[in-house]
Amino acid sequence: MPLNKRSRIITDGVQRSPNRAMLRAVGFKDADFKKPIIGIANGYSTITPCNMGLNDLAARAETAAKRAGAMPQLFGTITVSDGISMGTEGMKFSLVSREVIADSIETAVQAQSMDGVLAVGGCDKNMPGAMIAIARMNIPSIFVYGGTIKPGRYQGRDLTVVSSFEAVGEYTAGKISKEEMLGVERRACPGAGSCGGMYTANTMSSAIEAMGMSLPHSSTMAAEDREKHDSAARSAEALIAAIKKDLLPRQIMNRKSFENAIALVMAVGGSTNAVLHLLAMAHAAEVPLALDDFEAIRARVPVLCDLKPSGRYVATDLHKVGGTPQVMKMLLEHDLLHDDCITITGKTIGDVLKKVPAQPPRGQDVIRPWEKPMYAQGHLAILKGNLAPEGAVAKITGLKRPKITGPARVFESEEEAMAAILEKRIRSGDVLIIRYEGPKGGPGMREMLSPTSALVGAGHAEDVGLITDGRFSGGTYGMVVGHVAPEAAVGGPIALVREGDSITIDAERRLLQVNLPDEELARRRAAWQPRPARYTRGILAKYAAQVSSASRGAVTD
Repeated sequence: MPLNKRSRIITDGVQRSPNRAMLRAVGFKDADFKKPIIGIANGYSTITPCNMGLNDLAARAETAAKRAGAMPQLFGTITVSDGISMGTEGMKFSLVSREVIADSIETAVQAQSMDGVLAVGGCDKNMPGAMIAIARMNIPSIFVYGGTIKPGRYQGRDLTVVSSFEAVGEYTAGKISKEEMLGVERRACPGAGSCGGMYTANTMSSAIEAMGMSLPHSSTMAAEDREKHDSAARSAEALIAAIKKDLLPRQIMNRKSFENAIALVMAVGGSTNAVLHLLAMAHAAEVPLALDDFEAIRARVPVLCDLKPSGRYVATDLHKVGGTPQVMKMLLEHDLLHDDCITITGKTIGDVLKKVPAQPPRGQDVIRPWEKPMYAQGHLAILKGNLAPEGAVAKITGLKRPKITGPARVFESEEEAMAAILEKRIRSGDVLIIRYEGPKGGPGMREMLSPTSALVGAGHAEDVGLITDGRFSGGTYGMVVGHVAPEAAVGGPIALVREGDSITIDAERRLLQVNLPDEELARRRAAWQPRPARYTRGILAKYAAQVSSASRGAVTD
């Protein structure tokens, strides 16, 4: 059987001569038709610093693939800059872009019958989008992360993009001058790479490494460092080896590897978006995974890393002290990782981690010793109650008292809530409800970094709650609950809340409820009418018609 098992259908025999003629035009010689054809899905874009370095990585992978005996074929896929679109109508397209990325990679690879795919991505949705496609196609594949940005510096402190959002809140609250706000903004993002804290991009890159679908240590490398380029070349070599072994993604992406990824996300203090994206990836791989699985793992896994947004350090700091493999080894030492899972290297997790020290390096506090974790249990709590019968996701790290009961302040959009915060109409003890921002209702399930950062900047991280059927940036922290399901647009209980209703968020009891009798909720439900669709044409209308509940990953197939 030839190595190019799939691409031979467009390269073999007299009947396929016209197909070969097209390939000769892009550089194929006679001997090349016997080589595996691999796709390099390149998310390069100057739209965002997250992706502006990807062309160099794709080129290194292309060169390495040719040297390893394959015929690489480059093609592009899209990206959306979450940071730039944050707080605008454009953010509605962010989660949609995950599906577009997945569909575009699947389309190009399947149409050309490629033998494998190497996906290169940077901004938040690049990772899950590529992994959804990889899981659907189930041909040998590897993911290459574009790398993290290095921290900015201002007045002796490290900055990330979230620093700029928080500075807006501090300026509005009169805590800093306009000059200081602009000083933060001008220095927050010094170059290429994805947002520097343990936000969504770094969370998902780390989860994919823990799952075994990218190379060890690759998830926390800086975008501008030489080792990131070298890692791209080694990734291409690993892909060719996987093609020779016929090592398929669904052999790697099984139930155990998803559990490993969730454990790692909890240990590093990762983004709430990991819940949404891992559910979607599992759906594509046909692996059973539910919100309750996250809660079960959360109860067993401590938060070991002191990383932004609620901590002090950034991903490059984690990389210097051992990165993802160091955290994984600590989990493995305490029976919280499955060591028999196979990885894209062909080795098991146990083999990959064999030489990694059992303890983190001394003289640093980025990774805490097992006996002195940041928190004894994971930080992503799954809350349920009469406000979220299907579930909701809360990030509870950094909170001294993770519960609040207060009057509802109801807003029908992110813009309405943001205006109230900036106009100082929010008081200590309030619980903001931002609804009709879910997968269908938004549509697109916008991230709420602008209002949450404004609350933090104004000093309300601990004493004001925020609940939404939208979602949060990986940079969000505070008394916030997102992914509320069912969402308002389909008549979920969040649609029934009225101004002044008593609301309880209690992460300790994993409870989210409006303090009303069932009879009153039933009366309101009977009177509720669905809102007209916000979009009737184009991609947002198509997305709203197809997308599932956030409790299932907001999938569209």
